[in-house]
Order: sequence, then structure tokens, then C-alpha cells
Amino acid sequence: MGRAPQRLSPKVLLIDPVRMLPSLLLPLVGVLFVGGFSARSYAYAAAGVLAAVVFSTIRWVTFTYEIVGDRLETKRSLISRSVRTIPLERIRGVDVSTPPMHRLLGLTILKIDTGASGGEEEAKLAGVSLDEAERLKTLLLRRTAEPAAHPGLPHAAGSGPKERPIIGVPRRWLLYGPLSGAYLLTPFAFAGGAIGLAFQWGDDLGLSQDDALTAGEWLWGHPYLLLGVAVLLVLAMPFAGGLMYAVFNWNFVLKRRDGYLVAERGLINRRSVSLESKRVRGYEIVDGLAERWAGVVRVWAIVTGLGDSETRGQLLPDVPRHVAFQVTGDAIGPYRSDLRPHPPVARRRRLFRAVFPWLLVALAGVAGLWATGSVAWWVLLVLALLMAGVGVPLGLDRYASLGHGYDGRRLAVRSGSLRRSQAVVERRAVVGWRLRQTWFQRQAGVLTLIAGVGAGKGGYSAIDVAEAQGVDFAAEVTPEWLAPFLERDGS
Repeated sequence: MGRAPQRLSPKVLLIDPVRMLPSLLLPLVGVLFVGGFSARSYAYAAAGVLAAVVFSTIRWVTFTYEIVGDRLETKRSLISRSVRTIPLERIRGVDVSTPPMHRLLGLTILKIDTGASGGEEEAKLAGVSLDEAERLKTLLLRRTAEPAAHPGLPHAAGSGPKERPIIGVPRRWLLYGPLSGAYLLTPFAFAGGAIGLAFQWGDDLGLSQDDALTAGEWLWGHPYLLLGVAVLLVLAMPFAGGLMYAVFNWNFVLKRRDGYLVAERGLINRRSVSLESKRVRGYEIVDGLAERWAGVVRVWAIVTGLGDSETRGQLLPDVPRHVAFQVTGDAIGPYRSDLRPHPPVARRRRLFRAVFPWLLVALAGVAGLWATGSVAWWVLLVLALLMAGVGVPLGLDRYASLGHGYDGRRLAVRSGSLRRSQAVVERRAVVGWRLRQTWFQRQAGVLTLIAGVGAGKGGYSAIDVAEAQGVDFAAEVTPEWLAPFLERDGS
């Protein structure tokens, strides 16, 4: 039952001006430099800060929200009035996060996802108390509460939401973080950001374009220094990447709560994402080469209408493979069948694509060496032959990663090597099939079978299956769709 229109906590008036400071910093510094740090320049800078505070106050006063019957309404009224209405039945998930400043003031950010806005949340309450966030979360998600164990006995009033933990990721598993590669470029990102800030603030700090060119020429004249910096950045990759991974996935907990899968994680910004269980259609298990050698994988949920599924749909960070299959079997449902191999021609295609381009480069190196005798062509030739040699196990691994299967309830497809992905999707989620065949595939007698799914990426592919194999697989999963087309004339 709803209450009178509510406003965000007044404590957000302490947060919004601070959040606006990065965009105000450059103009304020410019005003101070231009004004020669005089009393007038300080007055202008103070006026800019005061304007930010006034703007934040107006935003706070003019924004309200309330739950009216079976819908959530958010309103913003200043010169014109804007009302957004979200039916509760369309809410697919609720994302609760607590950035550092919000946590310091006892506030949180609540995002509501209906899947109607792509990668963006449908509504955002960026400053409610922890108690209010819990109240709203319970009201917004109450319609999917799990039934009582005995249907004849209603839930006791005030009993609160039912919660069952599925897994808490041990902190020692955070050591797997650098294997994923997702955070390994962190040192280069910080270095690039520092260079970008130097260029952005260069004029205000008294650095001209000539100074930048002089510094660049000096660095060009000291290549060993550049090489040393590059080596330090490379050596820092696993440490910085592991640190960032730990910050984002600290105390990762997956639990079931009143018809929702709830994933909580984060050290600095604690985040809680709720996924409606009845809209979960499967899961995707991903690993890279290093993860595969270590026997760990990452898991995402395949959910209908979920925006930003790469972030909100994460079920597990890097965990041991057997643990991932246990958790997905408990939280969503197990896949109980082996994957079927693809025809040998698929192996030849992968070997050809992994080796042939490098053989062409080697051939160019031989031609250049014959024409000029330059050492550079020797280097190119040796590198190309090395890469062609590496391409053989890579192509074989790509073929070994191919597979598809069906256990009577769920279908699975797998592909990839440097990033191998296995998607497991419920049969009821399949909304159509697509057969795709390039000219080269036609010559080889294979095709790509795509299962259209109204969730996740929208389609999952079995790559380079035999033509008959692809048609038979689609007929096995959805026989009622294809049977009329596969019947033979008995006359």
C-alpha cells in the first residue's frame, strides 16, 4: 500500500554539489587564473559553487516518488510537470548500490529495471535511506514472493522476506581475478587518464603545446626510459588488475530471496542486484585460456528483458568449474547431457583460419628477403612462422570447444577459445531458429544454427554443424515446429 508522495533524503544536498565538482573544477580554476586570484575572482568562484548548491536544492524539491496501487510514479515539477509511471508487474529487477559518500551518510541508490530501456535503468532514486530502500525493494518485488510451503496456510503478517543463501565466494578465490583479463589493463587506463588530464588542464597549469612537444621529443630521444615505463606497466598488470577485481567483487554473495536471485558484491561501492527467478531463462559460463588452465569460470544469467546484462546479470565471479555447475544447478537448473561434437571439417576450417594468414605473411617475408636481403624481413619471417606454429594448437582448441546438446529440458551451445562461452537455455525460451550459411560454409557442407531466445543476447549459435545435424537438432528441440516441413510423402 502506497503512502503520500516522498522525496529523496535531504542528505543528498550534501552529495550532489560534490558530485558536480569535477565538471565545475575546470571553469573554477580558469576563473581564478584569469582573475589573477583576486577578491573578484574568488567571488565569481564562490558564486559558481553557490549556483551548484541552488541547482541541487531545486532538483531535490521538485522530485517526488510514490507507489500508487499497482504502479510506481516518479514526478518532477518545475516549469512543466513530468510524470513517469512504471507498472509493478513489469519490474524485472532492482539494483541497490551504496557508493562511498552515500554509505558515509547512511544512504543508498536504488535503480529499477523493466527491460524497456535497453542498457539504462527505467527509474533511479539516487539518495534514499537504507530502511526506505529496503521498504521500497520489498514493495516493488512483493508480487513474486514464493508461495508458502503449505498452500492452505498464508504467510504470517510481518514475517519478512524469505532468504536462503546459495553461495558466499571465499576471499581466497579473489586471487583468481587476474586470470580473467578484464582488469589487466588497469595500469594503462590510469596512465592514459593521467595523460588526458595533463592535456586537459595544460593551459590552466601553464603548460603550452610547445612544452608537450618538447617533452615528447625528449622521451623519443630516451627510448630505454619509454621501454622501462612500458615494462613497469606490464609488471603492474596482475597486481593492479587483481586489486581492482577484489574491490569490485569483495564478499560476493548469491542468495535466493522471495522469488528473486540476489547477488551482492563490492568493497567501496556495495551493490545488490535482484533478478526475478521466473524470468531467468538460463545461464552463460565463460572462461579464457588462463582461466581454463586454472579450472575456473565466470557465470552470467540469461534473463528476459534485462538491460546491461553484462553487469547486472553476473551470477558468479571467477570460481572453480565444479562449483559453478553446482551453483547454476541449484539456482537455475542443471544441464544433464554431454555436448555433441561437430564434424571434422569444422576442425579443418579452424586450423586453416589460424594458420593460413600467417603463412601468407611468411611468404611475403620470403619475397622481401629475396628482393632486399634486409634483416627486417628475416624478423618478419621468423615471427610469422612462430605465429603459424602457435595457430595449430589454437585451432585445435577452438575445434575442441565447439559443441551443442539437448537434455530434454535445456539446450546448450559452446564455442570460442581465447574466450570460450557455453550458453545453457531452457527449451521454453526458444522463440525461433535461424540457419546461416556463408559461401565457404556451403562448400564445406556446414552451417551455423542460431537459436532465437527472447532473453540475454537474443540468440545463441551452434557454429559449423553439419547441414543434416543442424536441421535434426532444431527438430529435436522443437519438433512441433519443424515436423510439418520434414514429413516425407509416403505415396
